[in-house]
Amino acid sequence: MPRPKKKQTRPAASASAPPSARMLDLIIGYWVSQLVHVAAKLQLADLLKDGPKSCAELAARTGTEPHRLYRLLRALASVGVFAERKAGRFALTPLATTLRSDRPDSMRDFALMMVERYNWDPWSRLLDGVSGEEVPFHAVHGMNAFEYLAKHPDDGVIFGRSMTSLSRTENPAVEAAYDFSRLGTLVDVGGSHGHLLAAILQKNRRLRGILFDQPHVLEQAKRAPYVSGSAVKERIKMMPGDFFISVPEGADAYIMKYILHDWDDDACVTILKHCRQSMAIGGRVLVVDTVIPPGNRRHWGKLLDINMLVATGGRERTKEEFGAIFQAAGLKIRRIHPTACPLSIVEGVSAS
Repeated sequence: MPRPKKKQTRPAASASAPPSARMLDLIIGYWVSQLVHVAAKLQLADLLKDGPKSCAELAARTGTEPHRLYRLLRALASVGVFAERKAGRFALTPLATTLRSDRPDSMRDFALMMVERYNWDPWSRLLDGVSGEEVPFHAVHGMNAFEYLAKHPDDGVIFGRSMTSLSRTENPAVEAAYDFSRLGTLVDVGGSHGHLLAAILQKNRRLRGILFDQPHVLEQAKRAPYVSGSAVKERIKMMPGDFFISVPEGADAYIMKYILHDWDDDACVTILKHCRQSMAIGGRVLVVDTVIPPGNRRHWGKLLDINMLVATGGRERTKEEFGAIFQAAGLKIRRIHPTACPLSIVEGVSAS
């Protein structure tokens, strides 16, 4: 006798689904963001790394109510984050594993940072940002994002760790896409905890590096594991400063990852001019950002661009838009180097 067919739950709408079904999934996207954020805060993936557990066990470890925690886990399992097993026990899935804090591909810190209230609230003001010159983050908090992080060091630490979580996959791709071996000294402008600079120096043993950032950021970098690694610590110098005033002089190259996208064109021209004025003869500027492609295809940079509108008033740029700010700073694009991640390296040299 054939078994009765199991009732199917509604999966996420596929590309062939009616437009209304696909739009429904887009509309409720923030529900999933909040579910992932709470799972990250509760460290559920860490608690499940040794095998499935019941909601009662998980609730006892997280200080939550078992039945409500079950509902949260059931919802996450419906989108592939965690899986419900027999007797109401839950287990990790490949997606859920990326929320483990001990994994090299962990996205937990990014999930914590991106959906925390200080970032979440400005997104509710997106319409204001699109309608005028207002930066939603500034409107909500009364200060820009960098001032906020400096005044809220706990959030600043999570921000730095969240950038590192992205960097674990991006930085090897950046290092592999450019020949750094021909350089003598590389300045990482606004280099945060030094993850990118350390990754480049580990692969290029003759290269020396300068980690350049604000003093409070460099204090955090000293406590991070990247610049203190035995393979690089003797070749990295930390220099505090403000790239709107100056950058270290005499280097062969100045690399900036996720820096120019924080700022409007005038600010970017100022930063680029300081690099051009300071670099050694034959030096270059290496801007590591997304380069927005033409057409309608999905691209990380097109969504990241809106986050920059909300958070900093900055933007992602096209090849032509990079060309314009480079030209205004006395530079010209020598080449755009694609990488194995969504970022590209826009290489600029002196125009004269």
